[in-house]
Amino acid sequence: MQETIMKLIEENRYKEVRNEIAEMNIVDIAQLIMELDRTKLLILFRILPKEIAADVFSYVSLELQQYIIESITDKEISNIVNDLFIDDAVDFLEEMPSNVVKKVLRNTDEDTRKLINQFLNYPDYSAGSVMTIEFVDLKKEMTVKEALNHIRATGVDKETINTCYVIDKGRKLEGVLSIRKLILAEEDVIIGDIMNEDVIYANTLDDQETVADLFKKYDLTALPVVDNEHRLVGIVTIDDIIDIIDQENTEDLHKMAAMEPLEEEYLKTSPFILAKHRIVWLLVLMISATFTGIIIQKYEKLLQSMVILTSFIPMIMDTGGNAGSQASTLIIRGMALGEIKTSDMLKVFLKEFQVSILAGSVLAVVNFFRLVIFEHVNYLMALVVCFSLLCTVVLAKLVGGVLPMVAKKVHLDPAIMAGPLITTLVDVLALSIYFEIASKFLNL
Repeated sequence: MQETIMKLIEENRYKEVRNEIAEMNIVDIAQLIMELDRTKLLILFRILPKEIAADVFSYVSLELQQYIIESITDKEISNIVNDLFIDDAVDFLEEMPSNVVKKVLRNTDEDTRKLINQFLNYPDYSAGSVMTIEFVDLKKEMTVKEALNHIRATGVDKETINTCYVIDKGRKLEGVLSIRKLILAEEDVIIGDIMNEDVIYANTLDDQETVADLFKKYDLTALPVVDNEHRLVGIVTIDDIIDIIDQENTEDLHKMAAMEPLEEEYLKTSPFILAKHRIVWLLVLMISATFTGIIIQKYEKLLQSMVILTSFIPMIMDTGGNAGSQASTLIIRGMALGEIKTSDMLKVFLKEFQVSILAGSVLAVVNFFRLVIFEHVNYLMALVVCFSLLCTVVLAKLVGGVLPMVAKKVHLDPAIMAGPLITTLVDVLALSIYFEIASKFLNL
């Protein structure tokens, strides 16, 4: 289908293109538009049927959204923005430069403009900033028949009708009702008798991560959002939550790699911005690594008297860093999924201690035989190295398991206590342990 449309576009047979597009999925149309050059892109967008143009617009990249808005007429802008769901319009405008925002708002109707401005005033990454107002509301005095007629009359413009919300005259949230339960009920049944009064909801100022956690915990497809007076002001839908989860996971991965999160796609970000986001942590890690040099200088005489000790430093440091990273990654992910809480710190400490003893012992035994049999190291030296390795693994796993929880406790992002930072800290500890054990056992 897409190959056929691309060929028709190249031949400028736009009437046939319009007919072919009518049979395509909206997401596929958006993907097709993003693959075209700017001239063809604009032509194709303009021949889209009016009823799908806004939906297609919401799926193209922000860069192309800006290009389209800057290139089309005021009337076309008005048609697009007035047909967009409010949350999609807000998501788009939040990323646009001020001149584009002004152009868009200038060409929207007054009601839509007021709603968009209201949404733009909510704090970034809050429930209020990601919610939509296109939902079905019912009154508890309605009969099922009246409710279904109300949904038929108003539901066509709603983002979802699968879940309906029951409100009173002051718009305070009173209950929730699924469309399935509504359809299966008798026509003369009162809504107040069949609605669920135990409603899971979020406040407009709740963080979007909190909202995502509610979706996961209660297997929701939509979540009502209320203001401080418990008035229903909007809903968050599952498609928005998927985007939020993707965004939060990306941010965590960046932080775990000791980088500031990027705001744009990698290939669209300038080298200067990429360097800026990395250089701070690289400087911190570089400076913190000087402690490793200080420790080596401190034990310089020990290394001079037994040079063979130097050859085992990389193995001990690398193993310690890997062990710490394993523990921190598991704990950070567990905390992100809600499986581990800061109150579980003692349990985590004990479990990581057990794991480290088992893992460290296996590594130490295997390494002992490797050193004695293949590298012909004397027994005492092999014992020193392997005991140091065991102690390093134990300490690394304890540090890697507990530090992210400590960060969470003091209101820092646990993701920063991962990868490079844990490795740098463990390197210092590993060298200290190794040289102290060597000096005691070898009497140096």
